[in-house]
Amino acid sequence: MIDLPIPPLGLTSEQAAAEFDQLQLKLVELWKFIQSMNQEAQTIVVVPSMSIDSDLKGSELQAYEERFLFLLLLLRQPRARLIYVTSQTISPSIVDYYLDMLPGVISSHARKRLFLVAPMDASTRPLSQKILERPRLIEHLKSLILDPNRAHLVPYNTTYLERDLALRLGIPMYGADPKYFPLGTKSGCRRIFDELAVPHPIGYEDLKSVDDVVQAIQKMRAEKPQLRQVLIKLNEGVSGEGNALIDLAELPAPSNAARADAIAIEQRLQAMQFELAGLTYAAYIEKLNQRGGVVEERILGEEFRSPSVQLRANPLGKVELLSTHDQLLGGPSGQSYLGCKFPADPGYAVLITREAAKVGERLAREGVIGRFALDFVVVRSPGGEWQPYAIEINLRKGGTTHPFLTLQFLTDGTYDPETATFTAPSGRKKYFVASDHVESPLYRAFTPDDLFDIVVRRGLHFDQSRQVGVVFHMISALGECGQLGLVAVAESPDEAEALYRRTISVLDEEAQAALKY
Repeated sequence: MIDLPIPPLGLTSEQAAAEFDQLQLKLVELWKFIQSMNQEAQTIVVVPSMSIDSDLKGSELQAYEERFLFLLLLLRQPRARLIYVTSQTISPSIVDYYLDMLPGVISSHARKRLFLVAPMDASTRPLSQKILERPRLIEHLKSLILDPNRAHLVPYNTTYLERDLALRLGIPMYGADPKYFPLGTKSGCRRIFDELAVPHPIGYEDLKSVDDVVQAIQKMRAEKPQLRQVLIKLNEGVSGEGNALIDLAELPAPSNAARADAIAIEQRLQAMQFELAGLTYAAYIEKLNQRGGVVEERILGEEFRSPSVQLRANPLGKVELLSTHDQLLGGPSGQSYLGCKFPADPGYAVLITREAAKVGERLAREGVIGRFALDFVVVRSPGGEWQPYAIEINLRKGGTTHPFLTLQFLTDGTYDPETATFTAPSGRKKYFVASDHVESPLYRAFTPDDLFDIVVRRGLHFDQSRQVGVVFHMISALGECGQLGLVAVAESPDEAEALYRRTISVLDEEAQAALKY
């Protein structure tokens, strides 16, 4: 497919940066306006464009764009207007599913303040690019924004495509300026962890060739001869897909024969295990040459967890600790993000929050705005203490953003970072298990309406009175991919886990029954 030309901004790069800086200043007053709970009109423009390295198919990409439909819950504010852009049209029944969960709002009233826009372009290019290619579409979006001083853009991640879209629309963007992108790369993360003395695995950054990787591993083995496994990570990899595992077990001990050591290590490098299925050695090394990467020790232990901390730097420069999660990982070597449990285990939640706060303050001082997250691994020492290692900064929304905000919007609850608990106004604690990867070929038997029928009949639907139940997302991936996501909310960790498992069991039973007809 030949890309359409994107009309130029008519600005030099310096002028575009300066104009964007001025536009972002509007967020200060807008934030104060939003925090004041003012009932005046505002417009939220949601563009869940995924400008990342991905091999998603068209239907999967559409489902990921719909992953943030929980933002429709913002329409509970009676004068809020929400413009939601996706590559293709969203099924009306899916829209109704979210609007019907709005507490205290008549869904038809909310529907009049919702504007769904689609370029009807099923290609796998970023959504922001599809919009920028179409000047008339941009003019249409601008016509839906009543007051640019009371409007902002909400992207998924922020690249220069999203920045240029904000400039085209004349509204600020609630997200990190793409000029800060290097801070969120794997190499940038390690430099920040070093600077702040945040514990992290030994390793080396800014590697751009096989020779760089081999030399880095040689240095690491000299520093820690018992090293058993290392990870090589592409600077721009997401969800673990840029990672590869290198096994160093049973290599001869480091010696003065540097060339022999290098040959042995390079042989192990050629046999590395990729997290992304189907990736070849040549293709991976080509990406390493282009983007750079890091190599670091793979932290191992009998008791090993992968928690994360979510933070927000608001336009006033204040850092807020939003939540913690335990990540559910899978893939060939257990590095691919599949889902999460909320909140993280209190045994280490406060510990990782303390380290994350250091990074948050550093990013805020730099000028970063919006949501971001830090991934950790923790292992328990023989003495029973948890040891945290920071491994990544994500300067974007991620896989934990939508389940947490779904819970927050539906319950009006708050997370206390000092106790690692989430409490609803009723005083009841809330927990959830969530995943974007609930999938089976059998689920292709379902239409969205079939799914809604099942959850009502089987008592899974989110109950507003008790504030427990299941909320689904990525529903449009059912027909082609047999995939969807869900958030199972309950009042204890065990109950949330049981509800999650029961939901999958129900889906399996119903799919098998449907295919018997």
